[in-house]
Amino acid sequence: MFKPFRILYRIYVDGFRNIGITGKSLLIVLAVKLFIMFAILKIFFFPNFLKQNFDNDAERSDHVINQITNTK
Repeated sequence: MFKPFRILYRIYVDGFRNIGITGKSLLIVLAVKLFIMFAILKIFFFPNFLKQNFDNDAERSDHVINQITNTK
């Protein structure tokens, strides 16, 4: 059952082991960009609106349901 996963794992490990310096630097740049996008930007630009404005889960769920079903 785990044999296909083991084969895929070995293919990826072998590929990363034989990657050149350009590929390694591109992977590092990609990892840094993803970290900035998901960790840093989320903290500063996307505050937890529901947690700040509502006290309990019932109020939060009521607000979400009202926003989803609100027809203009």
